[in-house]
Amino acid sequence: MSPELIFAVANNGILIFWLLLIVAPRWRGTQLAVHSIAIPLVLGLAYLWLFARVWIGGEGAPGTSYFTLPGVMALFDSPTGAVMGWIHYLVFDLFVGAWEARDAARRGIAHWMVVPCLIVTLMAGPIGLALYLGLRIALRRGGFLLDAA
Repeated sequence: MSPELIFAVANNGILIFWLLLIVAPRWRGTQLAVHSIAIPLVLGLAYLWLFARVWIGGEGAPGTSYFTLPGVMALFDSPTGAVMGWIHYLVFDLFVGAWEARDAARRGIAHWMVVPCLIVTLMAGPIGLALYLGLRIALRRGGFLLDAA
């Protein structure tokens, strides 16, 4: 499989799971698809395969390294390295979004309030997580959460 095909499948395929998380968070199908180990496992295996191609198979750009800024920049100079990095983002952003949805449900936060956080998490993971954590704090301080946990 080419890096371009892996990118297209992973990047477009993950959107289905985000859509489920946003429009049907409590549906059993969403629970099975998004909150299971299947997606991180499949994408993790793709990541491992790309990792091996970069670090063992020589598909990384010259100077690739995790330990310097120029080395990390070189990693993203190769198509295989860039797709490897993108899959890293896809896995962790979905993991964080799924946690936000579960945490909000457990805390009794209305899902419509979490949806903007999920969308921002999809587009800019750390900002979306910060937005969700801010929402939790705001609701707790406003006395809107019944759950003290």
